[in-house]
Amino acid sequence: MVSPLTILPDPPPPPTPIGLIAAGGNLPVLIARALRERGHPVHGLGLASQFEPALPTLCTTFRSVGVLRVGTWGRHLSNRGVRHAIMVGKVDKAALMHNPLRILQHLPDMRTLLAWYRNLRHDKRSHAILTAVANELGRCGVELLDSTAPIPDQLSETGCMTARQPTPQQRSDIAFAWPLLNELLRLDIGQAIAVRERDTIAVEAVEGTDRMIERSGQLCRATGWTLCKGARTGHDRRSDVPTVGIRTIENLHAAGGRCLALAAGDVIIVNKAETLEAADRLGIAVLGVPTIATTLDTDAVTALAGQGGAV
Repeated sequence: MVSPLTILPDPPPPPTPIGLIAAGGNLPVLIARALRERGHPVHGLGLASQFEPALPTLCTTFRSVGVLRVGTWGRHLSNRGVRHAIMVGKVDKAALMHNPLRILQHLPDMRTLLAWYRNLRHDKRSHAILTAVANELGRCGVELLDSTAPIPDQLSETGCMTARQPTPQQRSDIAFAWPLLNELLRLDIGQAIAVRERDTIAVEAVEGTDRMIERSGQLCRATGWTLCKGARTGHDRRSDVPTVGIRTIENLHAAGGRCLALAAGDVIIVNKAETLEAADRLGIAVLGVPTIATTLDTDAVTALAGQGGAV
């Protein structure tokens, strides 16, 4: 895997106000807390029907906004004097339709419609959407920052991050799968691959990691298989950062997976200490592989397993 290609600005020093465009999950909450601890006023925009209830209390100002109203996002932040923002979280499409009366709130504004017409009619991949959003915010004078900048301690790291060590078979599977994962990431097919005994069980596509894990468990009834996960080649850290957490570990255990290999520095581990504790409790080894490792052999994986340690 190559290093990220998108060149992003350094985060401004506190007390510069930072905008937080938040979808679902606990990651926006972690980001808001980290920004506050650093002394930044946080001006939150929560995507309606998506954000966590705790988020507004962590923000200096907060407003619920429509998911497809990018021009509205930019105007709100610009009016608050915000020139830098972070965009994180997962959009739950089912939640958008939960209350039909709110559908008008989610209708796109003119800026979003124009962005779709100019950029997204023929390319709806995640990084194309992110680029279009960033460009529209830029027209409002708001620049997106690296979404991992406030939480470097939540990123995967090289070596074994759990007390639980991968078995010899799992080390062999990681060595087998890692070059395949690199090729998937280069081709922008998916961000994860499941293997057992050097046999590919499943490859992640549009369904996402959780559903891919469930599918792997249905296809492979034997326990002990390995999940390898990384980030798309040249991934854009303004939003396109793969994430795992306690739910990932629980789903992996339920489906029979017992080892998780992550591209070091390229994957966010939400609530890292608690997630790694859950992995140890459920008997799952979590290993970080350097992003420069395009090929691996079993000896190299064994050496990696001897590095690091439980958080």
